[in-house]
Amino acid sequence: MTRWLPFLPLVVLAALGLLFGLFALNHNPHVEPHAMVGKPLPDVTLASLDDGRPVKLRDLARDGPVVINFFASWCAPCEIEAPVLMQMKAGKVRMVGVAYKDAPENTQGFLNRLGDPFAQRLVDRDGRAGIEFGVTGVPETYLVGANGVILDKHTGPLEPADAKALAARALTGR
Repeated sequence: MTRWLPFLPLVVLAALGLLFGLFALNHNPHVEPHAMVGKPLPDVTLASLDDGRPVKLRDLARDGPVVINFFASWCAPCEIEAPVLMQMKAGKVRMVGVAYKDAPENTQGFLNRLGDPFAQRLVDRDGRAGIEFGVTGVPETYLVGANGVILDKHTGPLEPADAKALAARALTGR
């Protein structure tokens, strides 16, 4: 029996490898969680990038549908998405930008360099609002109806077709 003892870690490692391998074969990596779609906007208050005053996200939806975009200056896909967001702004879509885990001075530099599509810029320095929303990475975009319910979520950089569909829903509020 003691002859097999040195091989026990190898057997355990092989069993774990088999377990994880079988899980990976049955796991769809393209499933994106949309847990917040259809639910009320989280009750989150963030500081304004402009003057630091607290802003309740729920209050922003009272003026009609709003697009909330989580982004960061350190995020390469956010740079790719920036021109698409500027097109949405030109189409009169009201957007709020949430700088996710980013220093305010870096966020301001990012917006100065690539353009500022946002009606309001908020700071989520510690990522707590991202947790409330279920953000898995930036960029992530949420469409919120005038009733404060999240209508849609897009993960990753918006492509022009995605932005057009989102803008149409934002302008109609549906």
